[in-house]
Amino acid sequence: MKRILLVVATLIVIALAGFALTVNGQKTRAAANVAEPLVQQPLYTDYKGVRLGMTADDVHTKLGNPVLKDAELDYYVFSDNETAQIAYDANHKAKAISVDYAGGVGAPDFKTVVGPTLDSRPDGSQYKVVRYESLGFWVSYNRTAGPVMIVTITIQKIG
Repeated sequence: MKRILLVVATLIVIALAGFALTVNGQKTRAAANVAEPLVQQPLYTDYKGVRLGMTADDVHTKLGNPVLKDAELDYYVFSDNETAQIAYDANHKAKAISVDYAGGVGAPDFKTVVGPTLDSRPDGSQYKVVRYESLGFWVSYNRTAGPVMIVTITIQKIG
């Protein structure tokens, strides 16, 4: 009789332990399903190593001397097809980066800038803007229509 009670007690302990593990596993899976939402990571954050918030001196170190230089804006010409403008805030830190690619020559694929799709306008041009509110900036990709297509990629602080 003692052996039967011992076996029954052992089986009850094993059953309770198994039940506790199952409930715990379900709680862990449920917690994993309710995890905090992921922050969308930007695809495109810099141009030739130049990022928003860099000082004008740091921008010049990365890109060289601009063709036109001002306290608020630097203008660069890298080739017949590629130009860039870096706009600065009152503290002389980059607040916007805009790059133009004439004929689209040298432009990165839009998928690496704003994701898998572009929106179309009636005139045949295409565009997309992606806002990264939690990171404080937006990125846009614009492709004009017409005989001289231009791709413009812009990274700009929000606000």
